[in-house]
Amino acid sequence: MHKILSVNPGSTSTKLAVYEEEKLICLHTIRHTSEELRPFITMYEQYIFRKDIILKRLKDDGIALSDLSAVVGRGGLVRPLESGVYEVNDKLIYDLKYSTIGEHASNLGGILAREIADGILNCKAFIADPVVVDELQDVARISGLPQIPRRSMFHALNHKAVGRKYAAANSTIYEKLNLVVAHMGGGISVAAHKQGKVVDVNQGLDGYGPFSPERAGTLDAGLLVKLCFDGKHSYEDIKKMLVGNGGLMAHLGTNEANLVVERAEAGDEKSKLIIQAMAYTVAKEIGSMYVVLKGEADAIILTGGIAHSQLVVGYIKKMISSLAKVVIYPGEDEMEALAMSGLRVLRGEKSKEY
Repeated sequence: MHKILSVNPGSTSTKLAVYEEEKLICLHTIRHTSEELRPFITMYEQYIFRKDIILKRLKDDGIALSDLSAVVGRGGLVRPLESGVYEVNDKLIYDLKYSTIGEHASNLGGILAREIADGILNCKAFIADPVVVDELQDVARISGLPQIPRRSMFHALNHKAVGRKYAAANSTIYEKLNLVVAHMGGGISVAAHKQGKVVDVNQGLDGYGPFSPERAGTLDAGLLVKLCFDGKHSYEDIKKMLVGNGGLMAHLGTNEANLVVERAEAGDEKSKLIIQAMAYTVAKEIGSMYVVLKGEADAIILTGGIAHSQLVVGYIKKMISSLAKVVIYPGEDEMEALAMSGLRVLRGEKSKEY
């Protein structure tokens, strides 16, 4: 029986889970206070602090490290790569450590996986489907300025997981399907999945597409340029407006979509308008990706935490239900997705080399 440890570092939390084959053994979300994190200047410096916490929690749960067959960490901002499971090697550690693409808490995922797996006999460290998965078709990379090509950055782990889940539920494989998948969480990414490849997707990290609970999404470029040069805002101010203080936060002062839904359902007309506007932008992006697939979509999948909201899902379905079958997989079970990625390799699927 294979035991797999999943590790998912967030900016103020560390999630860990242990699976025995497909069975969940334990699941924890450990919150980190600003006081605990203040001594660390860079994200990389936090890895020993987080590793010690993970090891203590495993010990408290009576889980022996020697029983682990694999540790799978959330993939970070490494160079663009194909979808898949990657064994952690020195090149990957270097890119995660020195943040060659960008610094993000998820960069610690592969580092923690390697640190924990080292010294455990027959235990390997992996990452799976990081946000930089890039399978775009060439035509999708071109924007109106050669200096600003379109990039692939999205919630690849959950996109791929729900694609496989839908395929299994319909007695087929992900690589045979055409799907439009919309992940709706703190960020929103909508992708065209064509026979196992994400051939187009909005840049959901900080770029364009639907606005989200905390991200501004696509904006009027002319007005954005004016804002940048009005003499009132610094570079850091603008970045925070785009990611962190955009979207629902900018309009309503909160990035909690469930709270906005509660306000809307209680009769707050502004909250209702803004949450519907967000759903409207998601539905438009779904329509764009449906066109990318030339109207040949086996299903449209709505997923992520916001997919729990009947108000949001209902609004989107009214706009898109005539296009294809709409399937809802609410939430984002990243811990299971990481573990199942590791399990596929342990059962014979070949891992990829970074």
